[in-house]
Amino acid sequence: MSSTLIVGSRGSQLALWQARWVQGQLASMGIESRIEIIHTTGDKITDVPLSKVGTKGLFTKEIEEALLSKQIDLAVHSLKDMPTGLPAGLVLAAIPEREDPRDALIGRTLAALQNGARVGTSSLRRSAQLKAIRPDLEVVSVRGNLDTRLRKLDDGQYDAILLAAAGLRRLGWQNRIAELLAPETMCPAVGQGALAVETRDDGGPGFAAACKLDDAMTRAAVTAERAVLAAMGGGCQVPLGAHALIVGSSLHLRAAVAAPDGSLLVKRESQGPVASAEQLGRLLADELLASGARAILDQVSQL
Repeated sequence: MSSTLIVGSRGSQLALWQARWVQGQLASMGIESRIEIIHTTGDKITDVPLSKVGTKGLFTKEIEEALLSKQIDLAVHSLKDMPTGLPAGLVLAAIPEREDPRDALIGRTLAALQNGARVGTSSLRRSAQLKAIRPDLEVVSVRGNLDTRLRKLDDGQYDAILLAAAGLRRLGWQNRIAELLAPETMCPAVGQGALAVETRDDGGPGFAAACKLDDAMTRAAVTAERAVLAAMGGGCQVPLGAHALIVGSSLHLRAAVAAPDGSLLVKRESQGPVASAEQLGRLLADELLASGARAILDQVSQL
């Protein structure tokens, strides 16, 4: 391939690590690329909790516009930032092998947090589940890049903060993790720990290169998780966790929806063949909705 591919990415430390990782994978196949930084709406709004901004594609819209206008050839996202519906003309060409999908507590373990301890998170999902598990805690909003959040913790603004383990591991900060929360305790975000390489669906050089990075098992797992989210309305700020685990040809899927104040936590699990990943996700969403999740979603939409 003679021409250099242009890889679009947000400018945060973690986003650039992810883009450089993809760039390295392409280089190992003899494909040259360069990174173009694109600032998104989500990067510009830093003083409001994400759940209150209320726009789908907060961290993807401008990058997708650059793809459609052919300013870039492929885009690297955290899959959990991506709405379930893509703009016409775009496709998830690759979902590489996933990093650890779990949530992590930094600062203190769950058991070591005293009554009234302040825990920071930017996620309505994490906040709602944490309040359901430990209603005695004070859960407060924390925004900013990973290093900003860690600095706020170190400055004593919080007793602990909740973050995705994957980002900490990718940046080499896994030693900051006090506790990894099991999916049955804190159900992770849909697609957490997975990258998404998005391209135009034109079969061009960007698409052809990205397809080589796809991991079939990761794609099946996140397909099930994203099917749950799609059936719930598709937004990234729904207080929904979903986690799929594949063993052999069987897919085990769990999902949880929590009321923002933690007063109600609806959990369901299912199992079936990997080949039925999307159907499993949709059926589990139906179960959740019928078991009280619909009332929670109605409540969240009023916030």
